[in-house]
Amino acid sequence: MKLKLHLETAWELTLEFVAPLIIVTLVMFAIWFGTLGIMAPVTLAGYTHSLLRLTREGRDPRVRDLFTHLNLFLPLFGFAMLIAAAALAGFAFLVFPGIVVTLLVTFLCLFVLPLMTDRNMGLLAAIRQSAVMATRGSLIEHAAVVLITIGIVALGSSVFIGSLFTQPLATIFCLCVYSEKALSLSPG
Repeated sequence: MKLKLHLETAWELTLEFVAPLIIVTLVMFAIWFGTLGIMAPVTLAGYTHSLLRLTREGRDPRVRDLFTHLNLFLPLFGFAMLIAAAALAGFAFLVFPGIVVTLLVTFLCLFVLPLMTDRNMGLLAAIRQSAVMATRGSLIEHAAVVLITIGIVALGSSVFIGSLFTQPLATIFCLCVYSEKALSLSPG
């Protein structure tokens, strides 16, 4: 895997489309805040698909893209609640189990949203395929992708304004990796 190339591509695309990316990211965060997170999973799906189109077609992300996958609301909301419950249970027992659950879900489900929006997969099929993509090839490389993605988002979230730049950067990086790994997938 070409991690350095994917980081460079993500950086260049983020700089090239910085204004529309900041606007779409700001609107997405406002929707999350305004709906108390209820719309977070489904708008993140639309955001992911919009940025996937940016990486493939060079198409500007648009605010209306956030609402293109409303049909995924129930499965994504249910999945988010299940993950939140598992992570909270882990944190309730001790901090370490909560961290393990969160990292394991992130590791195995990193490509769920791109698979659901790009390949029109159902939730369970996307989870299975994401886990296959995560475990196929070098586990160390995939762990590096997860850590880089988390690191970029964490760096930006230390200051809200930073998140407006680092969220799209991390998402585009993740989508560049997804596109490389998806080439080896069989259709469907």
